Amino acid sequence: MWNNIEFANPYFLYLLVIIPLLVAWYIFRNRNQHSALRVSDSSSFSTIKTTWKVYFRHVPFSLRMVALALLLIAFARPQSSTSKRNVSVKGIDIVITLDISSSMLAEDFRPNRLEAAKDVALDFISKRPNDRVGLVVFSGESFTQCPLTTDHSVLKNLFDDIKSGMIEDGTAIGDGLATSINRLKESNAVSKVIILLTDGVNNKGSLDPVSAAEIAELYGLRVYTIGVGSHGTAPYPVQGMFGKQYQQRKVEIDEELLKQVAQKTGGKYFRATDKDKLEAIYNEIDQLERSKINVTEFQEKSEEFLPLLLWAFGLLMLEFLIRNTILKTLP
Repeated sequence: MWNNIEFANPYFLYLLVIIPLLVAWYIFRNRNQHSALRVSDSSSFSTIKTTWKVYFRHVPFSLRMVALALLLIAFARPQSSTSKRNVSVKGIDIVITLDISSSMLAEDFRPNRLEAAKDVALDFISKRPNDRVGLVVFSGESFTQCPLTTDHSVLKNLFDDIKSGMIEDGTAIGDGLATSINRLKESNAVSKVIILLTDGVNNKGSLDPVSAAEIAELYGLRVYTIGVGSHGTAPYPVQGMFGKQYQQRKVEIDEELLKQVAQKTGGKYFRATDKDKLEAIYNEIDQLERSKINVTEFQEKSEEFLPLLLWAFGLLMLEFLIRNTILKTLP
């Protein structure tokens, strides 16, 4: 009848047990009650059929029992409640810092490291609709491709525009980290995160990565570093006389440096040797950095006993009318 029913005085419901007791008493009392008339011969009554009033005489008692049950439930004060939630989401500010140097074109990932990194990052962003996300790219220098934004459709379009060769080649990890810090240092978010992905060794830029990590720590930023590349050698595309050719080059990632940067800021270092591993890394970061949701619940209660009282009094009135009209007996 109602959703989310609660009873303000539930102890009245225990009194419902008297109804089956009253029914049992009624049956016991009326078991041997029959109309009696002394006559010399009863054969003349054998053809008389039992009328409907014989069965109908139990209706007033049934109405009274139902009315009593309704009254007891009404005294228990049933209340329906409607809940409202006021949800406030405190998102996390995240800057993805992506290496776009020429080595990111190596094809130990499919179709190459850069495209695989973009695909996985976009999937990560799609799972975090409440967070502000920004994008910084770096190679020999760094710049902000997209500032922090909740408009993820714009961010995705800017991801599509990223190509190796947009800026001077090289690997300036410290500069990429410093640019990301500038995007986050004024943030008021509860949690501020940098995800830095690279496949090389710091060989360019004006700022040492460890010094940049110390600045990040100062601003309360957490840095997750990801080293991208298979072990051993990887196929690098080069433009030769007969078109694109491949050279096997040694994969060199400064893992110690990346670990140091992550640990100094309370983050974590990961090594991705293929696209599946990279997806698993982003999934782990996704679990480590969840948005905090504050939920305030309001509950509104409404009394529901009045319809029960009206039905109970209506049934009692009906019982009174039946007893004094259809089933009225002479003294």
